Amino acid sequence: MLDESLLDTPEALAEADRRALLRGAAEAGARVRTAARHAIEAGVPDLKPDGRPRAILLAGPGAAANCVADLLGTLAGATSPVTRLAPTGVAPAAGALRWELPGWAGSVDLLLITTPDGTEPGLTLLAEQAYRRGCTVVAVAPARTPLTEAVHGNHGLFVPMATAPYEEAEPLAASAPGVLWALLTPLLALLDRTGMLTAPPDAVEKVADRLDHIAERCGPAIATYSNPAKTLAAELADSLPLIWTEGVSAGPAGRRFAAALAELSGQPSLVAELPEALAAHHALLAGRLAANADPDDFFRDRVEETPALHARVVLLRDRPSGGLTAAPAARDLALTHDTPISELEPEPGGELETLAELIAITDFAAVYLALASGA
Repeated sequence: MLDESLLDTPEALAEADRRALLRGAAEAGARVRTAARHAIEAGVPDLKPDGRPRAILLAGPGAAANCVADLLGTLAGATSPVTRLAPTGVAPAAGALRWELPGWAGSVDLLLITTPDGTEPGLTLLAEQAYRRGCTVVAVAPARTPLTEAVHGNHGLFVPMATAPYEEAEPLAASAPGVLWALLTPLLALLDRTGMLTAPPDAVEKVADRLDHIAERCGPAIATYSNPAKTLAAELADSLPLIWTEGVSAGPAGRRFAAALAELSGQPSLVAELPEALAAHHALLAGRLAANADPDDFFRDRVEETPALHARVVLLRDRPSGGLTAAPAARDLALTHDTPISELEPEPGGELETLAELIAITDFAAVYLALASGA
């Protein structure tokens, strides 16, 4: 159950935030600037690549690496495929995970390693395997970890991950807001340098500015009625979010939101892109998850029993209302089945800025939901 009174009590939120998730969300803009500086200090702007890589391979543990691969693949487009190397192992522990290069990987390919840990022996072995195959290796991870020495020892490029002192005491959650930007930002600079995508320094600075702006709108001191993240968190309480996305950039933002809900607050959700989402989730809205599908036992004890789980549509869009859009059909389908709908659409700006805004608001919402539900 969600404690909505906690949402409008900044002191209680701070006390409940034992993992410093709100602080990480609020400092996302600063994290981008620090990570961009680390990329400069590591020599990324001075690189002179010999053409574009044939393929980009990305390895790392957890939802953070998955989201980084998703975002880079979306921004790079179909001409520059990004493949995430999924780990294998008997447990999600750092010592149990292993990664393998595909058989075709070689000297014309680029291996990116992203991890908020850096102690994984499997990633060290992967860096050595990539060197033997002739792959170029670039890693973003905490400094002074075994991975640092492995990458340097195999003639790769290492960029220290932008971390805060309060994060060094315990392992970071893969979906923590600060982790994503610390891992992603240096790779944006790298792939901009290789011509795989467009992310010049001024665009990265605009991303940091947009993240600062969202932190002001969604901070703990802002009341729920004027705070889009708190409002969304309250709306999603005791519901099954159906996250529908429209637009190229909204897709990875929606998948990131679903991962953050699961890891941070334990909230299950389903994500799909419009217009396919209308067919994929139609049966869900017509079944027991619809808001009008309440049990017909009028006299049941509604105080003692756990409330029935009902769907709520969350529509994420990265483009204005004009033009070809499935949003009206999405609204009609939800309302036809008495299903409430929440909508998020970023303010105008470049692709990176609008993507950052969608991720930032939903990150704050996932954090508020986690704190108010006691997760």
